[in-house]
Amino acid sequence: MSWRQIEEWQHTCLTLKSVQERKNLIYSLPTSGGKTLVAEILIMQELLCRKNDVLFVLPYVALVQEKVRGLSSFGIEFDFLVEEYAGSKGKFPPIKRRVKKSLYIATIEKAHSLVNSLIETERINSLGLVVVDELHMLGEGSRGATLEMALSKILYTSKNTQIIGMSATLNNVSDLQHFLRAEHYTSNFRPVQLKEFVKIHNSIYEVDNKAEDYFAFSRVLSYKYSSNMEKIDPDHLIALVTEVIPKHSCLVFCPTKKNCENVSKMLCKYLSKSFITLKQKEKTILIEELKSIGNGIVCPILRQTIPYGLAYHHSGLTNDERKLIEEAYSEGILCLLTCTSTLAAGVNLPARRVILRSPYVARDFLKRSQYKQMIGRAGRAGIDTQGESILIAQEQDKKLVTDLVSRPLEDCYSNLMHDNEKGIKDLLLSLIGLKVAQTLDKIVEFMAGTLLGVQQEQLFKGKGFLEVIEQALEPLLEKGLIESRVSSSSNEEEMYHKLQVTKLGHATFKGSIDLAYCDTLNMDLKKSLEGLVLGNYLHLIYLVTPYDMVSQCTPDWMIYFRQFHQLDVVEQKVFATVGVPESFLTKKASGQAVRKTVDEFVVARFYLSLVLYSLFKEMNTWAVAQKFNMSRGFMQNLLNSAAAFSSSVLHFCEELEEFWAYQALFQDLTHKLSYCVKPELVSLMEVSGVLEARARQLYEAGYKSLSYLANASPEVLVQTIKHMSKRQAKQIVSSAKMLLNEKAEALQEEVEELLRLPIDLPQQSVSNETAW
Repeated sequence: MSWRQIEEWQHTCLTLKSVQERKNLIYSLPTSGGKTLVAEILIMQELLCRKNDVLFVLPYVALVQEKVRGLSSFGIEFDFLVEEYAGSKGKFPPIKRRVKKSLYIATIEKAHSLVNSLIETERINSLGLVVVDELHMLGEGSRGATLEMALSKILYTSKNTQIIGMSATLNNVSDLQHFLRAEHYTSNFRPVQLKEFVKIHNSIYEVDNKAEDYFAFSRVLSYKYSSNMEKIDPDHLIALVTEVIPKHSCLVFCPTKKNCENVSKMLCKYLSKSFITLKQKEKTILIEELKSIGNGIVCPILRQTIPYGLAYHHSGLTNDERKLIEEAYSEGILCLLTCTSTLAAGVNLPARRVILRSPYVARDFLKRSQYKQMIGRAGRAGIDTQGESILIAQEQDKKLVTDLVSRPLEDCYSNLMHDNEKGIKDLLLSLIGLKVAQTLDKIVEFMAGTLLGVQQEQLFKGKGFLEVIEQALEPLLEKGLIESRVSSSSNEEEMYHKLQVTKLGHATFKGSIDLAYCDTLNMDLKKSLEGLVLGNYLHLIYLVTPYDMVSQCTPDWMIYFRQFHQLDVVEQKVFATVGVPESFLTKKASGQAVRKTVDEFVVARFYLSLVLYSLFKEMNTWAVAQKFNMSRGFMQNLLNSAAAFSSSVLHFCEELEEFWAYQALFQDLTHKLSYCVKPELVSLMEVSGVLEARARQLYEAGYKSLSYLANASPEVLVQTIKHMSKRQAKQIVSSAKMLLNEKAEALQEEVEELLRLPIDLPQQSVSNETAW
């Protein structure tokens, strides 16, 4: 990469004195400003010049996979390892490499677990650089709290690790600077100019900070609407999208998933039939691919909209479906996506025009940060000369909208006290468990360096910091997760209280188990030991069904009842064992009053276990979605969460001797849930970004193992595998090579470790003949 390809701000940022001196840095720019390139150059510098390991933290699994695919070819070329830490992937602690350096690409949760394991094995100083994308996530709920915990531990335990945080423009950046002990660099650079508009009635106003009320009249929509069209499309979406499509691309952000689907159907109804003739062959292929991954079924809405170049995009789609739609949009086969706000935060899919269907996400009014993220998708570098966003607003929301487009971004606050102080309790348990801080003095010292410590005056409302810490320690003591012991200091005159984790506490933090459920999990596992049903996987699946997903689903009693009667006798036995009697289901399904006391949480959780069990057996998302009347996306999310929770439960059991019998069972189950496909496809799906449909294609084309795929020619792959671009083929081969290298390296390390072990020979003398 030559310096000529780098923008002036990127050159300035990379040559900052603070960067050269390896000081921590926060740099912020508008969306699409080119922040990632700077991060990747710094990562390469650390790996290749300073020979240190690097951790790259990204907010979503899809972004981790995208980055693993993109950087694997560099790893092959420059001889470093790219290791994926997302979902159920990633080793704890990571394998210690003697020669090669590792680039760990991780989600927030996996990054935190990785940091914990490096501290525990006294290897945290091997991390030369930590790069955090979307640093403003620090202010977003429990995930923000997890990110704060990981960064605070790095700051406290390692003096060698440089932290680089990148984000869109931040407001209270001084707090984050104080927390990370970092310099700050900012620029307003954007490769493509962005123009913001607001539409009220049929008038369009440009957002102008110099105008009196921030709105400068721009034009009136001239599209001719019939009275019928006006009723169906009162927001004039047809007029707004046909100004840009099909020649250019367009994203329409909608407040709900259902609205995404309805808007895509409505637009097709009034688009010219000439849209169907554009890229007709490619659209037909796309529908065939969707049919292939859906086991012969295509969503009827997508079947209706794709011929016009339109599709919806939200969490109700499976990962395979989302990937196909994103690729088709990037390649220009689709010219418009109707999507929810999650697309703005996920993969990079820019558009000439971005339309916000409403200033609401579900029932909540948009935050300024959400708004900026959505409109930031407008303008494609190297394609468009400018990008534009149009926010559709109603007259009654005009004041709120004026505030939305003009006010500064929301401040970023610590979330350690969020959700009944969950974050601070988790943090304290792991600090004591890792022996980072085991006395009150040390804990106070550590906490002073967190973002919560920096913002304590704003957040504590009159409470003292020590009081907050003591309050958070109380429930840990009450639950039996930690205990206090009196110890003497080195001069043996002073006595002090030393905190340490109990066996249950150690298992809880090692398994990253939510403190709200650690007691329940412990009791469930103990109770199940007395009568574990192992004639099938249903009972084990119940034990790893995520507690936190139960509230997201209400059982359909007729479906529940029907499922019971479709199972065999051994499977039915599990119902009674966990506490869901047949008589209860019969009464619920027939609408009768239930007098018997049954734990409703257990009943609802077991319903999700049945969904997982069906997926596990049938391996057909569409069929199971129809059987349980659920969205495909929810079921896939449930499956991914169950695989991750199964991994957590495995680590929990490894720390408690009484649960030794579970260890092999959960190891096998975690692996099966992670892929939930026929065994022959598993090794191919270990390659980052290779989902089930692609794995099946590769397997049927003769690429039956990882080594076959790693040695494949990208050119031959393009010719052999239907609808695979050259770029995709190169990325898949690079990722396969990287994974093969990792496995080979791990085996080599294991062999050398064994060779280094001292061999204890028997003490008594033996004859040569006997010895041989």
